[in-house]
Amino acid sequence: MTTSPQPAEQPPSTPSQAPAPASTSFVPAPRQQGGTTRTEPLRTAPADLLDHPDPHTAAQAATVENLLRCWIRETGLSAPGAGILRVPLPASGTALLTPVLHWSPTGFHRLGLPRLEHAPEPAPALDAVTLAALLTRESPGTDGLTGPTGQTGLDGAIGATGATGATGPTGPTELDGATGATAPTGPAAPTDQVGPPDTPRPAPASLPSDGLDLVARVADSVRRTAAFIRERREHPADGPDLFLSAEQALVLGHPLHPTPKSREGLSDAEARLYSPESRGSFLLHWFAVAPSVLAGDSAWTARGRTVAADRLTARLAGSGLPLPDGYAALPLHPWQLREVLHRPEVIALLDAGALRDLGAHGAPWHPTSSVRTVHRSDAPAMLKLSLALRITNSRRENLRKELHRGVEVHRLLRAGLVKQWQAAHPGFDIVRDPAWLAVDGTDGLPVTGLDVVIRHNPFGPVDDVTCVAGLVAPRPYPRRATEQHLGPTGDAEDLPTAGPLPPGPDRFPAHSSRLATLVTRLAERTGRPRAAVAAEWFLRYLEQVVRPVLWLDGEAGIALEAHQQNTLLLLDPDGWPTGGRYRDNQGYYFRHSRRAELDARLPGIGERSDTFVSDDVADERFAYYLGINNVLGLVGAFGSQKLADERLLLAAFRRFLTDTASGPDRLRSSLPARLLDSPTLRCKANLLTRLHGLDELVGPVDTQSVYVTIANPLHL
Repeated sequence: MTTSPQPAEQPPSTPSQAPAPASTSFVPAPRQQGGTTRTEPLRTAPADLLDHPDPHTAAQAATVENLLRCWIRETGLSAPGAGILRVPLPASGTALLTPVLHWSPTGFHRLGLPRLEHAPEPAPALDAVTLAALLTRESPGTDGLTGPTGQTGLDGAIGATGATGATGPTGPTELDGATGATAPTGPAAPTDQVGPPDTPRPAPASLPSDGLDLVARVADSVRRTAAFIRERREHPADGPDLFLSAEQALVLGHPLHPTPKSREGLSDAEARLYSPESRGSFLLHWFAVAPSVLAGDSAWTARGRTVAADRLTARLAGSGLPLPDGYAALPLHPWQLREVLHRPEVIALLDAGALRDLGAHGAPWHPTSSVRTVHRSDAPAMLKLSLALRITNSRRENLRKELHRGVEVHRLLRAGLVKQWQAAHPGFDIVRDPAWLAVDGTDGLPVTGLDVVIRHNPFGPVDDVTCVAGLVAPRPYPRRATEQHLGPTGDAEDLPTAGPLPPGPDRFPAHSSRLATLVTRLAERTGRPRAAVAAEWFLRYLEQVVRPVLWLDGEAGIALEAHQQNTLLLLDPDGWPTGGRYRDNQGYYFRHSRRAELDARLPGIGERSDTFVSDDVADERFAYYLGINNVLGLVGAFGSQKLADERLLLAAFRRFLTDTASGPDRLRSSLPARLLDSPTLRCKANLLTRLHGLDELVGPVDTQSVYVTIANPLHL
């Protein structure tokens, strides 16, 4: 068995967990029946508001933490000195005082509810909507000001700059003017007069449209999160399909996104059916598509022969579908049906008989963590459907280049690359997207919104496979239910104790993640300290997941968008990492510098998929998705859940990177050296991306999101 790491670097003497503030805590009281939420002081606040018995209060706390984590990262706020974080709000002439429960070197802080500085003692803490409105007033572009070059930059008062590359007074964060996230045209701000951090700026007369949109989406996200928490507390038991249960585990969502559960456009009844968090299921709607307007491709094989995409969808539809002769069966999400029936190009095809509405049909499908990809335990394929809902940063409709990309990657791997890859790393692979169907208009152009990706379903119901985001996500279950989720099947004999677990940092909070229960169970079974087990688990993860992804970049010039939700982890019966899978036909970056090599592997690669990017863009995205989101996010989860000291795991990660960069088993990828040597890293800024109304699926890859520069916690 691998021994736990002994980092060469000693952690600094500063504790990673700030002391809890001594001041009185104020938390929202439970909502009154039939009334509105009121806020009043409680004599004893819960140790963690995610455990609060009122689902609305727990949802408010989770959303407030997300907003503050985003703001801290995207504006470069420094660690507080005495357990209270002060967040200047110069545009509003005040500041926030926020209790710090855990300060994370990787950005996964645990924070209490903020209060306005100098507010009278009975004043309530801020709710998520009020906080979002206040932060919007402080954000770039909200007052019509631009930097000296006309590009948006965070004002010096909150610690960042425009495109000049200088650092602001509170940290090394900067907004990249090259992202295309520019402010509305307006008078240039004076360049020679930057006030101290608390100097008020003129407040806008009203919030800009994108700011209003953010506030509305925050409110929607809080409401949805509260409903999901309530349902999970009332019905905590997972179903028998382990993969599907893991896909449904992201109840609180991305911890560094301001609106992770916003589903604007869904009614409450639709949300229950279409949301993985509520364990929904529904019948797909089906269109018949005439061959004259049918588009598609397939590299799916059975017994050595290619299976056409329309044959695959007909099989997935099952018997009894009234499909006219010569037509192809096209599945649609039922919500998407309502959307596309208002589009002129779809109406024209229906009127011409090129599309025929066959109605709802077949067995129920279940939404996975992406909402639009659906799964059925007995089906050989999953379906990635178009869905025009705004989910996190995009309207999730498939693009034609993404459809080509999925098939292209499957053909590339099958042409010999996968044999090389798995000779070095037999436990890792890509979940393939080898077929698709879509519709073209009578003019030959793609009809957006009717595209479907046909994805391999390589997992059986008893395979313990989990997306990393679901593994580390807090599960807001009652305490007894948390105990019953220790094992991969949740069987009672897997419990370390028969009765309720005592509260305290050494056991499980009520919102414990599956990662916490796995590590704690392993520690109890082996008799080892939990921190040592966590360190070994982390090292195994680096070998089973991170090293194979680095190999693909180094040997083939393909960087994967391997964030936690796109990364699937295979676990053995004891809970140790044994392998991994990557999924997502959107998330490939082919390096321009390796174009000739890739073209030799698959002639014509990239011509229709638009997958080649400059090495600079590939480096930036790869460092964010694999380095920051995936691995540093995992380190932050270990630390914020009190499973291990983040500084020790960072030291272990540095040793791993040193080995992959220069050791005897070094890899050709440039990422390890970048993560080790660069004092700063480029990081996606989800709050600023939302404030600027950007859609990550629209436009060139290097301008789809706002990126900021943050301090690199790995750099010594």
